[in-house]
Amino acid sequence: MRPRRLTASSNSGTTSDSLGRSVTALRPRFRPTNVRRRKEITAAYLFLAPGFFLFALVILYPIVRAFQISLFNWSIVPGTASHFLGLHNYSRAIHDPIFWRALENTGFYMAVTVPGQIVLGLATAVLLDAHVPGRGLFRTIYYLPVVTSWVVVSLLFQYLFITDGGLANWILHDNLHLVGHNIDWLGTRWMAMLSLGILGIWKGIGWAMVIFLAALQGVPVELKEAAAVDGAKAWARFRAVSLPAIRPVIAFVTVMLVIGSFNVFISVFLMTKGGPLDETQVLLTYMYRWAFSYLDFGYGSALSFILTLIVFVLALAQLRLFRRPAEAHS
Repeated sequence: MRPRRLTASSNSGTTSDSLGRSVTALRPRFRPTNVRRRKEITAAYLFLAPGFFLFALVILYPIVRAFQISLFNWSIVPGTASHFLGLHNYSRAIHDPIFWRALENTGFYMAVTVPGQIVLGLATAVLLDAHVPGRGLFRTIYYLPVVTSWVVVSLLFQYLFITDGGLANWILHDNLHLVGHNIDWLGTRWMAMLSLGILGIWKGIGWAMVIFLAALQGVPVELKEAAAVDGAKAWARFRAVSLPAIRPVIAFVTVMLVIGSFNVFISVFLMTKGGPLDETQVLLTYMYRWAFSYLDFGYGSALSFILTLIVFVLALAQLRLFRRPAEAHS
């Protein structure tokens, strides 16, 4: 088969083959994809616009406004000028010993509650992942503290840890005789923080359990069966198959629990009120005191931004820590 000869037309400058057809006509015609893509992007932004407007109105604007307030000695009296202080409120926090004590208490609360919720929540999820009778009932029972009001459980635990007549001292002192006297659970700094940590663990186990249980049920059964055929016991199967598969979920739960631990407020506010003598202050209760008790909104806003920065840095550090080896080298 002979190739077609192309001839050029001297008048129009176009090229044609031996049959007289223009080469331009032989080229495939493409749809204007750029225009269509531009329309799709525009439609996507139009759908996102109402939600972003609401997010900006409810979240972004208050954040910007709070940062502005943190730079002033803010006056809440209408018509009264607020004096610009710059970064004085942030410097004031750095030199405030009660702020550092509140940060230390918050860190202690995080160190107690986050590992406790992860370990106990994961253990509960592993037990409930097995085919045992009444799984649905046990899931509901373990999740019930999560949906119970913080106010209710805080007042309940306050009565449990009362020095005279509390359930904790009744068990440890009156029945088991493990201690020689009633423990002042809420009257000293570290015992009070331990009591608050026990409450945080008890209330958060159900949430961690639900997340871990959903992740465990997503692990392919074939991998577990293959490990069982190779002779792996239950613990070996969990360590070699299930645990690596739910690693991203563990990272998510850890980040969320750390953020939640730095936001502890209601239990401290109701059980100890930051006392005695500011010994059990945490960051949010200390911020609340300055903003709403002393009406120093500038210093309170500065404390809130310092808390936000701490949580942001911790979240980034955890995300880098939990990155997979392939992601870390990319």
